[in-house]
Amino acid sequence: MTAAAAAPIADFHLANGMQVVVIPDHRAPVVTHMVWYRNGSADDPLGKSGIAHFLEHLMFKGTHAHGPGVFSDRVAELGGQENAFTANDYTAYFQRVAREHLGEMMRFEADRMTNLTLSDEVVTPERDVVLEERRMRTDADPAAQLQEAVHSALFAHHPYGLPVIGWEHEIATLDRHDALAYYRRFYTPENAVLIVAGDVGTEEVRALAEATYGAIPARGEPPERARPKEPPIRAHRLVTLADAKVEQPSVSRIYITPSYNTAKPGEAEALEVLAHLLGGGATSLLYKRLVMEQKIAVAAGAYYLGGALDDTRFFIYALPAPDCSLEKLDAAIGALIDEAKHKDFPAGDLERAKTRLVADAIYAQDNQTSMARWYGASLATGSSIADIRAWPERIEAVTPDDVRKAAALLDSRRSVTGYLTPEETPAAA
Repeated sequence: MTAAAAAPIADFHLANGMQVVVIPDHRAPVVTHMVWYRNGSADDPLGKSGIAHFLEHLMFKGTHAHGPGVFSDRVAELGGQENAFTANDYTAYFQRVAREHLGEMMRFEADRMTNLTLSDEVVTPERDVVLEERRMRTDADPAAQLQEAVHSALFAHHPYGLPVIGWEHEIATLDRHDALAYYRRFYTPENAVLIVAGDVGTEEVRALAEATYGAIPARGEPPERARPKEPPIRAHRLVTLADAKVEQPSVSRIYITPSYNTAKPGEAEALEVLAHLLGGGATSLLYKRLVMEQKIAVAAGAYYLGGALDDTRFFIYALPAPDCSLEKLDAAIGALIDEAKHKDFPAGDLERAKTRLVADAIYAQDNQTSMARWYGASLATGSSIADIRAWPERIEAVTPDDVRKAAALLDSRRSVTGYLTPEETPAAA
């Protein structure tokens, strides 16, 4: 979660409940137009994993007014860019075009918000495309297989344990009726956020949005995102995967931690700073100790996935040196985490970490698409505009005591360790 504290951001709602955010950037005559839906893979119905991602594919298959590919062809004709993506908590669609074409993009996107047409002749081949995508990205990649298994062990009950793309056997059962039912439930104006970043003014965007998205009737209250909660976890778990295709073994640890949406005040910001101190580059604790001093790793890092609707994940990873076992490297990681729970990081390191995080947020203002993505992802996972804008100040307020308390949240009983090895044998001693 990052922000541009000084950006003149406008935020309003249409009469049908759709939220609109305008991020002016007048340095070039282009705009980034994004629509975010507050649904993702964690909202897939039981037994229908992958439906959110599958529907993302199907949204390019045409409407009553525009046949398959017409929208994409028009974006290409204008020299623009487009894409879409699905995550645990949201699905988003975007185009980047010259500013004078913003209204046309809104008309296209508003049309497919409510007028999607699907037939078995379209849906069945696209389902095969998704199955092949899964085979290529996950089934053929041992590291991806391990991460999928680790997440399944980490979230035994909560749907964050499901792969975004879905399980193969469940993807194979998805049909037109599943897609349309999901579409009608979530693709409504009151469940959407429109982000427009670029060479535009607020009133211009308001007029265009009211003429396009505003013409879509409200469906009522936004759909409820009913998700099962993870039960108390009291045992550390180890997942191992060995494959002949593995050339570089690795060890990873993933902890369940609060997200920005579920954390107590200051907790998420402290976890963000902790991730940078532990594994944010060559000056981090993991890199200095494991790679430079002990020479038992060739790479190491950490990161915090703070933008989530529910409790989230804190990642630590390392690649062993040739003469080091995964068990030895894993034990060294555990020792450094224990150290962080009981000993302050040097004051200079803490200040540099906070300065770097805030500076990255400021530098990010140079990319309008990145700005649109940060605002969209944050708003789709429970944050407000005020939360986003105040983020740098909250990072600056993190204290050494806050960092220690954040480290204490890295409880091994709420974690899963993954070992990736190159052979069908236990990790070498």
